[in-house]
Amino acid sequence: QVQLVESGGGLVQAGGSLRLSCAASGRTFSSYAMGWFRQAPGKEREFVAAISWTGSIIYYADSVKGRFTISRDNAKNTVYLRMNSLKPEDTAVYYCAKQGVDGERLFNNATLYDYWGQGTQVTVSS
Repeated sequence: QVQLVESGGGLVQAGGSLRLSCAASGRTFSSYAMGWFRQAPGKEREFVAAISWTGSIIYYADSVKGRFTISRDNAKNTVYLRMNSLKPEDTAVYYCAKQGVDGERLFNNATLYDYWGQGTQVTVSS
């Protein structure tokens, strides 16, 4: 069993920055890949970024590439999402998730993630 708790969301002006955190407990955190997804009102959940268990392989959605940075600290059982140059279209509930597929390959398909946090709201005002 894995428990994931996100924090760090909030209201920010366009162009601003936020750092989201996802604290994990339960199974050995350092042995699995992690991802961030987001869901805006009336839209499907979409992939944002993923990071391998070593942190050496990273994958971003095109919409956030160059603005967002995913990282992890296995000693703290935490994965982060640093978000810079935020835009109003980044407004969504952000979720962290554990990838259910072992190995170094990363996936952007939400059905391949088996544990999810409760989400944290990010609102970007124009």
